[in-house]
Amino acid sequence: MVNEEKIIPDDKIDLRGVLCPINFVKTKLKLEMMDAGQVLEVILDDGEPLRSVPRSIKEEGHKIIKVENIENAYRLLIRKA
Repeated sequence: MVNEEKIIPDDKIDLRGVLCPINFVKTKLKLEMMDAGQVLEVILDDGEPLRSVPRSIKEEGHKIIKVENIENAYRLLIRKA
């Protein structure tokens, strides 16, 4: 059995109910206020937000650490580049 390291985010943003592309813009703005190497937790709706935000974040050079399903939404952990 693999012991998965528990990652504690430095900041969080809940974007459930926020439409594209505003959810990416809000994520990007939050990341801009953080230091390199810090971790941001983002809660997103399924569908277009889940497809577009991780892709756009990777294009910005940040790392998606984890994506997991939580109670009718998805939790992303992003490490700032």
